[in-house]
Amino acid sequence: MTLPLFLVAPRLVEGAAPGGTLVLDGPEGRHAATVRRIAAGEQLMLSDGLGLRVTCDVVEAAKTELALRVVEVAHEPEPVPRFVLVQALAKGDRDDQAVESATELGVDEIVPWQAARCIVQWRGDRGDKARRKWEATVGAASKQSRRARVPVVAQLATTSALVARVQAAAAAYVLHEDATSTLAGQALPTGGDVLVVVGPEGGITPEEVAQLEAAGAVAVRLGRSVLRSSSAGPAALAVLSAAGRWR
Repeated sequence: MTLPLFLVAPRLVEGAAPGGTLVLDGPEGRHAATVRRIAAGEQLMLSDGLGLRVTCDVVEAAKTELALRVVEVAHEPEPVPRFVLVQALAKGDRDDQAVESATELGVDEIVPWQAARCIVQWRGDRGDKARRKWEATVGAASKQSRRARVPVVAQLATTSALVARVQAAAAAYVLHEDATSTLAGQALPTGGDVLVVVGPEGGITPEEVAQLEAAGAVAVRLGRSVLRSSSAGPAALAVLSAAGRWR
């Protein structure tokens, strides 16, 4: 079974080396000791969320912390190209589901998008709270999938800001049910950002599609079925991963 992974502050594992000692305390330490009931003699992994993966033996287990001895230190390079999911805000928990699944499937950055037909509006404190929820979802999904690199949750993007991201990207694909080209038929670039744009439940407006295509995006479909906003992005990421990372 894969070892459990805990996300810690970079300062905790900075300079970690085999044979050294660490203490896992705080919320992650309490979770490991009281919820997971990890005991002396077991192993676990720590990560700073930036690519560092530290494998440790548990030397001693207390009520709220674990004493560890470092066994191995590895650093995972940032994937190339980077996969960026642009997820339009959705009602209920559908965008949360998309964020969770996208993290498990290897997304590197998630951009919340205030599309024209979004029912949900991220404004003021409500918007800050919603974005923090996405970050918490990404963190939990990263631990579940044993990711040493936690995806970035970007600031809320307007359509004009998204157009700028498309212009700077190596490739950008807008998922659209009426597209004639397929995502599976696209050539994956060897570097830069690859954007996957998912619209809201009401769909992307023709004006938005025109703006994004003028900036260099390609409208594509995944197949014959029309997917929900919660599943379209993760499905697209699986297609892209199969074309590159999963080989």
